[in-house]
Amino acid sequence: MTKPALTVLLLAALVSSLSIRAQVAKGLTYTLESGTTFSSGTHAPLWLSANKQGLSSISKDNGYFTAGIFRPMDIDTDKRFSYAFGLQLAGAYNFTSSFIVQQAYVDLKYRSITFSLGSKNLVPEFVNPTLSSGALTLSGNARPIPQLWIGLADYLAVPHTNGWLSFRGHIAYGRFTDGKWQKDFSTPNAKRTEDVLYHSKAFYFKVGNEQQFPVNFQAGLQMETEFGGKQYVNGNLTRLPSKFKDYLKIIIPLAGGSDSPVSDQLNIEGNIVGSWHASLAYHPGDWKFRAYYEHYFEDHSMLAFGYPWRDGLIGLEVTLPQNPVVGQILYEGMGSKDQTGPDPNDPTRHQVSVRDNYYNHSIYTGWQHWGMGLGSPLLTSPIYNTNGNLYFYNNRVLSNHFGLSGSPTSELSYRLLLTLTRNWGTYDIPIKEFKQTYSLAEITYSPLKLKGWHFTASYGTDRGSLTGNNNGAMFVIRKNGLLLK
Repeated sequence: MTKPALTVLLLAALVSSLSIRAQVAKGLTYTLESGTTFSSGTHAPLWLSANKQGLSSISKDNGYFTAGIFRPMDIDTDKRFSYAFGLQLAGAYNFTSSFIVQQAYVDLKYRSITFSLGSKNLVPEFVNPTLSSGALTLSGNARPIPQLWIGLADYLAVPHTNGWLSFRGHIAYGRFTDGKWQKDFSTPNAKRTEDVLYHSKAFYFKVGNEQQFPVNFQAGLQMETEFGGKQYVNGNLTRLPSKFKDYLKIIIPLAGGSDSPVSDQLNIEGNIVGSWHASLAYHPGDWKFRAYYEHYFEDHSMLAFGYPWRDGLIGLEVTLPQNPVVGQILYEGMGSKDQTGPDPNDPTRHQVSVRDNYYNHSIYTGWQHWGMGLGSPLLTSPIYNTNGNLYFYNNRVLSNHFGLSGSPTSELSYRLLLTLTRNWGTYDIPIKEFKQTYSLAEITYSPLKLKGWHFTASYGTDRGSLTGNNNGAMFVIRKNGLLLK
């Protein structure tokens, strides 16, 4: 028996055994899913592999089976204390792993404060998870990072504001899990890392009371950091600081100490990335209009206004009244070409922070996990590299992205994606302008007579000089339902 087949049997046995043990928890749900992709060309088309929480593959032919059990938090909405948990395992072929622990987490909530421990799929901030091309800092493109997360999962109203002002935020620490994979993927002398630590923090506020007025404004700051761990270059090992003081330094970004690499002593310890977010929504009757903006940064000059904010993601999303044709329309424009500009010799500036080289870093293997970029998949992920280097060779991109979805009947739904990009490589390794187009057509059938069953067929294409001409079809069968009442 092959290893994937054995994995499938074990997963099925796990779900079956849990259904017998009614004492585990009330409201337990399950999900079983199988997906297969067939492609021609060099890779699977981008929109058949991107923004799937890393449970995907760029190999032109691949497949997986996954089983999960979950207890949702909303069962206990009337209680001060509530809890949730989830476990999702997968067996796969032509993936980066043949066995994957996709999710394994426990959530505890007391009043408004949530504690989450483990590996959990997270929805990106402020963008539509099914129609967007992906947020710039965290898009759901890579596997989740195991972490301890503490914060407000939902907005909490500020006292005495009558619900017009609310806020949320979090702080988290975790660890990347791809050290062994990096060793297998990289050439012997290439840069790679192991046991790298993770830190995340964010604060958002909302102005508006939708029960009284159909407009709300949201904005905030999100920051993510890689720190600690071990770096290997040309076979040489460098241990990066991860003492208690380093955990504190990462909260308020500070320069590294004497045990840090020289570059961190001169700048800030670790690899820090982040975004400013803003969103304005208007809900007149059954319509919904929402405009949003994300400004990405990799150093303090772009965190503030040291240089003009020429790069970022802008979007407009329209939700139509219920109809059998179109449910949502989305447009996004994304730019990462400027990166504070190419010229490091501007005599008018006391400090020069140009050529930011998005998602790359001098010490770490960049803003990636298991080869997939943690941010926008339009900045070509290292998993596509054939030279054994974990490097983003294409991070200067301009794109126009369109999304469309709807439900013609109670049993049928669809989505369409079209992305037009222009690509220039990096400042250090430029390429002549490459144009690349990505598209997706997808339909899901959810028969009313087969409750909980969903059948999805997707067809994707890539056209251009960057990742080549690829055509592929993906078929997914999913069954979900209530395991324990």
